[in-house]
Order: sequence, then structure tokens, then C-alpha cells
Amino acid sequence: MIIKYNPKLKELARQLRNNSTKSEVRLWQKLKRDQMYGYDFHRQKPIDEFIVDFFCNKLQLAIELDGYSHQILEVWEKDVKKTKRLNSLGVRVLRFSDYQVMNDMENVLRAIEDYILTFEENGGVPPDIVAE
Repeated sequence: MIIKYNPKLKELARQLRNNSTKSEVRLWQKLKRDQMYGYDFHRQKPIDEFIVDFFCNKLQLAIELDGYSHQILEVWEKDVKKTKRLNSLGVRVLRFSDYQVMNDMENVLRAIEDYILTFEENGGVPPDIVAE
């Protein structure tokens, strides 16, 4: 599936990749080079009018990592809007906190693995979930 994006986001996505948070770097070490069941993930991927932290086109899966600022109501509301828009495009969102990635990587990876296994069991149809 081809997902269009705002070309103006390309440079911002590059800047975000070059200034990754510790949790993004840590999760990327587990996702890069097809380590998750052979699926190809990308970092800071522009989709529509947004940039997602990690994205796998074949799985139609976006993974978002939320720092402490995401607890602020205005930021949380933007996250909800982003998730709804991505879902409307057929992209499912798994959302984890920085704390989870830094302190409970095993369960973060298990949640991603569960998504992948369900996707494969459904014959390549994304599960109808939004994990927060």
C-alpha cells in the first residue's frame, strides 16, 4: 500500500532521526535490519501530515514512543487525533512510553510480536487494535 505524505516533513523526519531519544535508539536496535520476524521497519517515517517514530509498511504498523510531555493534555489530544487519522488510513498504532522501553523492553517486544503473529494468522490483515 502506498501512503502519501507531506513532502515538507521529509527534512524534519531526517532531523528527528539524527536526534533520536534514548528510548528510540534502544528500540531501533531491536527493529532494524528485519530483526522482528523479517519485517522491514523505518524510523521517523512521514505518513500523511504526521511523522511516526517507527513504521512497517507490510504490517501497516506504526509504533509511537511517548516521553513525559505526552502526559500533558494538549499533547495527549494531538496523539489521539494522530492515532485516529492513522487508523482511518488503515495504519494500526502501538504506543509505548519511554519508561516501558527503557525498563521493560521484554514486554514491549512481546506486544510487537503479538501484533505480528496476529497479522500473520489473519492472512496479512492488520489486527483491529490500538494499544496505548
